[in-house]
Amino acid sequence: MELLGDLLKILLPAGVMLYAMYALVQSFLKKDMEKKLIEIKVKSNETILPLRLQAYERMCLFLERITPSNLLFRLNDSSYNVAALHQILLSDIREEYNHNLSQQVYMSDKAWKAINAAREEVIMLINQCASELDADGRGIDLAKKILERYVERKMDSIEYALRFLKDEVQKIF
Repeated sequence: MELLGDLLKILLPAGVMLYAMYALVQSFLKKDMEKKLIEIKVKSNETILPLRLQAYERMCLFLERITPSNLLFRLNDSSYNVAALHQILLSDIREEYNHNLSQQVYMSDKAWKAINAAREEVIMLINQCASELDADGRGIDLAKKILERYVERKMDSIEYALRFLKDEVQKIF
């Protein structure tokens, strides 16, 4: 019995000491792991942040380029008829969009939805105006009609999307 008591006197403090050492090592390992994760995040941000900013810049440029006034200024030619100008406008929007499609990876879902809503509104405006005119009519008439409707409507979706993108960039910094 005395042997059991002596054994307990030795094993109990040794067990407590062993547990304390285990907890201390775990604490150090946990802190070291957290440091490494922070370092990885910092390095990741150094790589990803410029890509994200570039994506936001490109999508702002896309929105500016599909604004009807800019779109028509860039693509309108007096030799086009309504049907030709209609197709050229839609084709340009589609090409611009497809060129920037991969940028959605770096953006929030809300930002991408705002961009898509703006694009759809511009396409809808162009389609509505083209449907109201004779396909063989002058392209300049289509351009005028689009600009008139654009001014009347005050297409908030493009402005909203631009503002949304700018706000998200401000949150990054």
